[in-house]
Amino acid sequence: MEKLAGEGWTILKHRARTPWGEIDLIAARGGMMIFVEVKCRPTFSQAASSLGTRQIRRLIDAASMLCAENPGWVYDEMRFDVIVVTADNAVHQIADAFRLE
Repeated sequence: MEKLAGEGWTILKHRARTPWGEIDLIAARGGMMIFVEVKCRPTFSQAASSLGTRQIRRLIDAASMLCAENPGWVYDEMRFDVIVVTADNAVHQIADAFRLE
């Protein structure tokens, strides 16, 4: 969360729960809104590969529901990011990690 705030992002929601699951962070900056999944694993590759197709589908469904519930969220662009935290506390952001297909 500090990483995003330090880059000028405004946190809209933290641990947003829906019937489809939880989105760790929702943030906005300018005309962009991001839905963020946070993964903590010993290595970057383990964290980056830990997000499966089923979880991606649930995140997309949860984001759709949250947007419907929050009509004031009007942005030019939306994307899904993954923040990876490794055992050495390094934080890496994967912007636009996956898309609707």
